[in-house]
Amino acid sequence: MVEQSDRAPLLDWEEIPPPDPNRAAKPPPRPEEEEEEGKEGKGDAASVAVVGGVGPGAGAGWSGPPTTTPSTTTGCPSPVVTRSPTARDASPGRPRAGPPGTERPEPVGSDRSAPFPGVSRRDQWEEKDQIVAVFVVTFDTRSGNMVEWCLPHDINLDGVEFKSMASGSHRITSDFIYFRKGGYFGLACFANMPVESELERGARMKSVGILSPSYTLLYRYMHFLENQVRHQLQCPGQYSPLEAFYEDKKAVLPPTGNSLLPVSPSWSVTNINRCMHPEMKITHPAGCMSQFIQFFGEQIMVLWKFALLRKRVLIFSPPPVGVVCYRVYCCCCLANVSLPGVGVSVPELRPFFYVNIADIGALESELSYVACTTEKIFEEKKELYDVYVDNQNVKTHSSHLQPLLRLNAADKEKYRKLSEQRQMLLYSQEVDEDCTSNEEDLFILFFMELNNRVFQTLSEVAGGSEPVLTAEHVRAMGLDPQADRAFLLDLLEVYGLDVAVVIDGLCCP
Repeated sequence: MVEQSDRAPLLDWEEIPPPDPNRAAKPPPRPEEEEEEGKEGKGDAASVAVVGGVGPGAGAGWSGPPTTTPSTTTGCPSPVVTRSPTARDASPGRPRAGPPGTERPEPVGSDRSAPFPGVSRRDQWEEKDQIVAVFVVTFDTRSGNMVEWCLPHDINLDGVEFKSMASGSHRITSDFIYFRKGGYFGLACFANMPVESELERGARMKSVGILSPSYTLLYRYMHFLENQVRHQLQCPGQYSPLEAFYEDKKAVLPPTGNSLLPVSPSWSVTNINRCMHPEMKITHPAGCMSQFIQFFGEQIMVLWKFALLRKRVLIFSPPPVGVVCYRVYCCCCLANVSLPGVGVSVPELRPFFYVNIADIGALESELSYVACTTEKIFEEKKELYDVYVDNQNVKTHSSHLQPLLRLNAADKEKYRKLSEQRQMLLYSQEVDEDCTSNEEDLFILFFMELNNRVFQTLSEVAGGSEPVLTAEHVRAMGLDPQADRAFLLDLLEVYGLDVAVVIDGLCCP
């Protein structure tokens, strides 16, 4: 039996970074909060900070071995489940950063570490219990990947054993994987440990994962899952911490039972802004958006166009796949638009994260998505994607989309401005010791404002007495009147805008 309590130390596994000393002091606790603090006693004072924020050493690949304490019941070490600040630790947010001179204050009480900018951490706790399944996957030398244990026991997890242990993972020691299962999103942490066992062929491999209706909250449990997969490798079959975790965090399944249909379409973020993607907690030292743009360089402008056109984008990379899952998320962020009503009639750019051959059927029916894979065979299945990204090489088999692969002068100018703004930000951080701004905000705001300018211009022209797009309009959007002609025509068609394009006397409806 697993003992439950309102706030047992074992069950505090949210990875919320400790309060920033540079930020405003937290407001005095309300009477009911003081009462709750009295019940907890000195447990919080003795707690250990969770490693999960941005910075050197954070995240998979940089974290050291888990801290353990001897178990009182077995000879195996038990993982130390660290506590984190509760909702009472939330403090007013600082201004969001953007290009110099464009800083915008957040709403009072907002918190930048929240998945949704402008939503307070206290509000997040209202929807914290969103775990619909927890599971352990193992590699068996005779049967291959298999689900070893799960809760609830009768839930249908077909295919999860391949999603949470990527093809080729036997070559690496650890990884983390985001994926989709039906209408839910999953996060699994993988680890590979050498063992002196002929039966296991010298290696024991496992993944511990969870399913949730929203991928934006999964980051909270990254550190817990990393600890648990190491614990499962060292002491197979000890599921008590996972059982307690599930009892504390489980969500109510939909009336259809365990068919893994979505509880609500939360992954589409319709309740916030249909064309905005929420912030995903970063466990990469330099931040995933920063590394994403540095990795692709000027090619980022090519991906930006495909994202706005809602194309099917498949990213190939050998393991580890965790950082590639972040590239999927970042690619979706390139299409952010904050103008109301824009994109209502177009397919949403869905983050599928990691996919394998078992997902072929699901991808066949998708009109727009971004996904990543470690399986090279996908490159041959051209009917499944429009754009294929191999390392930094972006390509397409569609002759119609071929012109979009070529960088033009306007693309290079936009990238130059982005790089220039980044350098100004880094200079401000170094010289002025400005710790309120960061690259993540700058990049996201850059593309959002670029997209807003494009669609604002198109909407104004479409609503005018003469819906004709001229070369001056195109330049005002930051595009090249000649080189971006095909891109503009596709954009008008995808978004259903009735605008004629007139450039150098040539008219295209």
